[in-house]
Amino acid sequence: MKGVKNAEDFIKDYPVWHEELTMLRDIFLSGGIEETMKWGIPVYVCNGKNVSGMAAFKSYVGIWFYQGALLNDHAGKLLNAQEGITKALRQWRFSNIGEIRRDREIIHEYFLEAIQNAWSGKEIKPEKKKALVLPEELNTLFESDPGLKLSFEALSLSKRREFAEHVGNAKRAETRIARMQKIIPMILRGEGLNDKYLK
Repeated sequence: MKGVKNAEDFIKDYPVWHEELTMLRDIFLSGGIEETMKWGIPVYVCNGKNVSGMAAFKSYVGIWFYQGALLNDHAGKLLNAQEGITKALRQWRFSNIGEIRRDREIIHEYFLEAIQNAWSGKEIKPEKKKALVLPEELNTLFESDPGLKLSFEALSLSKRREFAEHVGNAKRAETRIARMQKIIPMILRGEGLNDKYLK
């Protein structure tokens, strides 16, 4: 939805969910905070922080609380869409207008709590990435080939981490050596391990 400039246009793009999205937007607008567009969806911002957003999919409409893990989810409505990955974000899904009407007061209550948390500065900060740890075999390889080491160091941290984990996760020494042989030309070309999947 890159061309969508405002929430009204966003809702028009989903005629099948028009009533649901309109009602959710009304709830969010009642909080008196800024409505903006980010990532192609309406996002509600307070104190410089993203509080909530909404989106539409084939089988449901969803709302997000960007710091939803801090909410008192007394009604048990929130879910972590990426368990083990997402720390703060929580989602609430609706498959029809009846569900939104039934839970309108709870949605509003959660939203007001999220606004209060934003004003208070409460937030779950992303964890800092762990340090890059090279397996012994890669260290030995780089000591014997300074040019390869320079090429490796020129890669982004995420690409270096992918290579290190690819080699280091192999249980057998033979597999580690085979994986190193496979990645040497990729490193020299400046390619990441998973670049082919990005095309």
